[in-house]
Amino acid sequence: MSQTDFSRIGTRTPADRTVMHVLYGMHCLAPFTAWTLAVVALIVNYIKRPDELDPLYAGHHSYMISTFWWSLALLIPASIVTVLLIVTILLAWLFWLPFALVSVWYLYRCFRGWLRFVDNRLPNGEFPGSAR
Repeated sequence: MSQTDFSRIGTRTPADRTVMHVLYGMHCLAPFTAWTLAVVALIVNYIKRPDELDPLYAGHHSYMISTFWWSLALLIPASIVTVLLIVTILLAWLFWLPFALVSVWYLYRCFRGWLRFVDNRLPNGEFPGSAR
């Protein structure tokens, strides 16, 4: 088990929290911007994550990154289902459903992570430094 350096955690500035709120906001708005905000936020997550010594911030960067990649992976079967729905003419009107389900899952993960960040909890619900 790694030790948490709590002296480094206490040096966080309000600007650091603002960056995390902006990143979560960008991820939450991404489905409504053709996912361009998600890509921009993902790049910032990858840039900021290696510099984070605070497990709370590093955990949330990793959480946002994994949410993005899992959503992208879920879009592959969603695309296949969409094509099958369109081919079966009777169900063609449901073509939007697979993508809507992936978007709802993505938004759920983003909002859940954001709320846990506001409560100073890790994405898995634990408090930083708590024993497992």
